[in-house]
This record gives sequence, C-alpha cells and structure tokens, in this order.
Amino acid sequence: MMGSHDSFSYWVDEKSPVGPDQATAIKRLARLSLVRRIMKKWSVTQNLTFKEQLEGGIRYFDLRVSSKPGEIGQEIYFIHGLFGIKVWDGLKEINTFLEQHPKEVIFLDFNHFYAMDDGHHHFLINRIHSAFESKLCAVECVEYVTLQYMWEKKHQVLIFYHHPLYQEYPFLWPGNKMPAPWANTTNVHKLLQFLETTLEERSRYGTFHVSQAILTPRVKTIARHLVRGLKNTLVHRNLPMILNWVKEQKPGVMGVNIITSDFVELVDFAATVIALNDLLLEEDESTSKS
Repeated sequence: MMGSHDSFSYWVDEKSPVGPDQATAIKRLARLSLVRRIMKKWSVTQNLTFKEQLEGGIRYFDLRVSSKPGEIGQEIYFIHGLFGIKVWDGLKEINTFLEQHPKEVIFLDFNHFYAMDDGHHHFLINRIHSAFESKLCAVECVEYVTLQYMWEKKHQVLIFYHHPLYQEYPFLWPGNKMPAPWANTTNVHKLLQFLETTLEERSRYGTFHVSQAILTPRVKTIARHLVRGLKNTLVHRNLPMILNWVKEQKPGVMGVNIITSDFVELVDFAATVIALNDLLLEEDESTSKS
C-alpha cells in the first residue's frame, strides 16, 4: 500500500503563528515573516491535495494535529511547523472520495498531537465519527481485515489513534498496531539500510507496518540550503534511488506492507508500490496450480 508522509502539508499558512510542535527558539525567530516563508519551504512535504493523492493511489495518510493556542473553541488543525487546514475540512474531502468509490479502503494514522487536552481529543474523535460513521472499521485482529471483509461489512476507513483515549472508542485502533520506525537521516544509503533492518525485525503477526522512505533534514541542512527547501535539497536528488529500493521489494507478511514518501508525484512512486501487489497475485496463481 502506498502512503504519503505528512500527508496534509500541501498547504500550510505562513501567516499563522508557528505551531506548538516547534522549539521556543524557532517560535521567537518566526515572528519575522521571512523566517515563516523559509519554514514553509521545509514544512511542505507534498504538493497534492487529499483528493489528488487519493486519485493518485495513496491510501495511507500520516497525520499530525493540533489546536491553535489562544483560539476560542476546540477546533483542530493539521500541523507541520506551520498550521494547515482544519481537520474537519480534510475529513470531508476524504469522505467525498469514499462516497464516490465504495470499494476503496483508506488508513488514517493520527500519530502526533499538540496542545490538546482530553476535551480537544473528544472533539476530534467526534468529528472523525461524524465524517465517516458506518464506514469506520472497529478494531479486529489485523489478519482478519482483508478487502473481502471490508466489502462485506461496507467499511472503508481504519483510524489509528496514538493516544490512550483510543480505548474508549471501538472504531479507534491503537497506535501500536501501526508501527512506523523512523530513520532520521539525510543519508540515502543509511536510510535504505535502516529500511532493510526494520523489515527484518518486523513482527510477523499482529500489526501493520510502515516503511518510511523519507530523508529528514537536520538544522545544518536547512541552514546551508535555506531558500531551496526540502524538495530541492533532499528529495529530487535521492528519490530515484529510493524508488529503485521499492522496486526490489516483495509485499506480504514477510515483506513490505505500507511505504510512505515525500512528494509522491515526483516519480511513479504510487504506481510502483501498487504494482508490487501483482507479485501477490502471481503467488496465489502458482499456489492454486500446484
């Protein structure tokens, strides 16, 4: 399955205050509009909207959310350094796609929360339920959740919620069912070695698994390439090598499960990942013939 990293970051508001996911020193610097413009170049990891990502084959979405400190009410926004769109608007956009494509299944992974108390969480969870209602798949053994199972139940959405409150809602899957080990490197060779190692260590049963095929800029990387941004500094140059690694993978229990990347439209990333599923079909056909 193909996923996008910081899926919502195609639009962030450089006029808004810097988000609570940033260090105090960055918040002080970002009082300058020039700094916020530079931050935007490093905060945006996708060019495509949710609708465009869905139409391109993305089915796993990596989500970070936050309240806006000082704002009246409990509205929740997507966030990556700067604030993005309201979560509610994103959920409605995704649901519109699902209404039009009743056999499609998506994974929404809410894995980072900022400036949120229990009241904010309940507000967000109620928004999630309002958006998808009967499309939500309740927690099950991972092995049971096949496409056939989802179609029979008329479910289309799995929500992973990395906060203890998941226990109060049957449609929230615990975050530990969606491990996503992070290489935290700017070196593509170290990244590929990390992806290999974590696949080898992957728990064989009981969870999904995200291979994060992403390079992460360090402070000195940003300092050296201030105006170029993430795409022009790290992604353009290294994405072909990452794509070659993807082409060599096999899907299934002993292989890759979900693969995420930045700027998924720059190469045929989604098509390459989706094509790996053909290997599973070939295995099924050879097994049935033998």
